[in-house]
Amino acid sequence: MQKLIEKATTLMEALPYIRRFAGKTIVIKYGGHAMADEALKESFALDVILLKSLGINPVVVHGGGPQINETLKRYGIVSEFVRGMRVTDAATMAVVEMVLTGQVNKDVVGYLNQHGGRAVGLSGKDGNLLLCKKLLQEVKQEDGCVELVDIGYVGDVVKVNQELIQTLEHGKFLPVIAPVGVGEQGESYNINADLVAGKVAGALKAEKLILLTDVAGVKNQAGELLTSISLDDVPALIDNGTITGGMIPKVTCCVDALREGVKKAHIVDGRVLHAVLLEIFTDVGVGTEIQK
Repeated sequence: MQKLIEKATTLMEALPYIRRFAGKTIVIKYGGHAMADEALKESFALDVILLKSLGINPVVVHGGGPQINETLKRYGIVSEFVRGMRVTDAATMAVVEMVLTGQVNKDVVGYLNQHGGRAVGLSGKDGNLLLCKKLLQEVKQEDGCVELVDIGYVGDVVKVNQELIQTLEHGKFLPVIAPVGVGEQGESYNINADLVAGKVAGALKAEKLILLTDVAGVKNQAGELLTSISLDDVPALIDNGTITGGMIPKVTCCVDALREGVKKAHIVDGRVLHAVLLEIFTDVGVGTEIQK
């Protein structure tokens, strides 16, 4: 009986959060171990389906870096990265689009639907969902000057067709977005999935942006988790090397999303079972919150 009472108490503790987020949109970037480990995959699927059942509108943006790396390796294509972004020539772009839209997106959609969801897969080309321009990556030189580097078919989102997403939400469907965008001439662009999640969240004025990662969150130089950082702290944390590599685009997209109207942004440890529910329905959370 005591265990049953504890379960009821847990549900009651979640009630204020359920009320607060009912009818709101939460954008979740799904990637890393959470996409590979079977227990984490099931945990994520059930979390998202539960949110939808409670009247909350999750929108999933997935990555696919390991799957892309594996396929590129089979084709004998070697990737380079500039500040966490993959340099993408025409051959690489063909593989990226094939893997993200033809394999990973359908796998995620199928898994969600298998567990009782009503997921619909989209790429940025569907309904001009993600209109892009070429992204020129900023690279700081030794003399302190910043140089803009062309890294190929890598896109920066200039417009999100939020109408398409909202139509699916109103129809009680769960949008699952592959990070492939389209340019003015119909050309395909590889987009960082974190960047897509941030842009989608900003366009939808989402209540929350949650990035699932393979680390506990942002750590200071002593290796301690920073549970909360402010927008104003971010430039200094990048300059002093606290935020480096692949964490830079994650934090940057959170900052941009907050400036575009998202209420809160979180970098969350996706290796924790039910990380999404823990972040949304508890005060403590499981990662780093970035605040205005």
